[in-house]
Amino acid sequence: MPNAMSRRTALVHRVPARHPGDAAAVAALFDSGAMRPEEVVAILGKTEGNGCVNDFTRAYAVEALSWMLAARLGSTPEAVQARVALVMSGGTEGGLSPHFLVFGVREATAPSGPPALALGTGFTPELPPEALGRLAQVRATAAAVREAMDQAGIADPADVHYVQVKCPLLTNERIAAAKARGATVSTEDTYHSMGLSRGASALGVALALGEVAEAVLEEAAIGADWSLFSGRASCSAGIELLRGEVVVMGNSPAWGGDLAIAHAVMQDAIDLPAVQQALRGAGLAPGGGQLPPAEAARLVAVLAKAEPASTGRIRGRRHIMWDDSDINATRHARALVGGVIAAAVGRTDLFVSGGAEHQGPDGGGPVAVIARRGV
Repeated sequence: MPNAMSRRTALVHRVPARHPGDAAAVAALFDSGAMRPEEVVAILGKTEGNGCVNDFTRAYAVEALSWMLAARLGSTPEAVQARVALVMSGGTEGGLSPHFLVFGVREATAPSGPPALALGTGFTPELPPEALGRLAQVRATAAAVREAMDQAGIADPADVHYVQVKCPLLTNERIAAAKARGATVSTEDTYHSMGLSRGASALGVALALGEVAEAVLEEAAIGADWSLFSGRASCSAGIELLRGEVVVMGNSPAWGGDLAIAHAVMQDAIDLPAVQQALRGAGLAPGGGQLPPAEAARLVAVLAKAEPASTGRIRGRRHIMWDDSDINATRHARALVGGVIAAAVGRTDLFVSGGAEHQGPDGGGPVAVIARRGV
């Protein structure tokens, strides 16, 4: 029998949300003993807002989770937010279901075994408005990714399979504050600032993981040169924070437990084979159609990015996502990619995030799967 040793174990629980301020299912994890509040290192959430600048469902969820955790820890919401990465992604268009993914770390004695899911978190300093969408944000994010990798004990970037980043955006108030200091900002279009902030964060991930060399990074490339991207970055911008929050997910032989993560890169919004590749990489057997029930029972989470192709076409055929004045293009993309993945796995509580600037190729994006190993 393998020798037992002290190894960190990653915990991941997926729970439903009845509304953005509903922390009850997360609290129930603590009541059941599935996880202790002090073990929580990150919570990722899909909330049913519009995912745009004025999506306050994200801030609502962060507040609700912070107060609930603070009460359980005998702490304050501010202290919770300083330690725990609370990454809310707005938009559950189509059939996507609002939910939370709760990530924890437990010190446990476990036998040696194959590499298991490893988690690490990192934070940038508060980013001034003039840094957003610029190289300063790229470098700050890269430093936070390296910090998270160190925390997770992952030395080889090849062992990293997904990096979730929550980053700030520009508001009119923040733009005015920068101007009052004599500073300039990357854009005065608050919605466009979301894309630039996501793009700069993604290039920071690419820089940290060696996917893009610093020598080729120029400020003008952010939000413009789609040949530069990370195949493992997922970045979401929000009004509810001023710093970048990073969660690194990978596999490491220093971690125990039965969870593992794998990823693939969707080349476009309907790249089902890439989804199946990620499922197989995580040890599941998708077969030729929808994930069989026995395999679906071992599926813990699916995380993906969605973005309409800038060409206005998918495999040569025209799409109208960029031309719709009623529904934002990223909302169309979340619904489309969410439908493709839901058909593959047979469930709709999927962490599909819109806005994939420099996150995968133009019109595509990374997809990652966390699953339990088979017996």
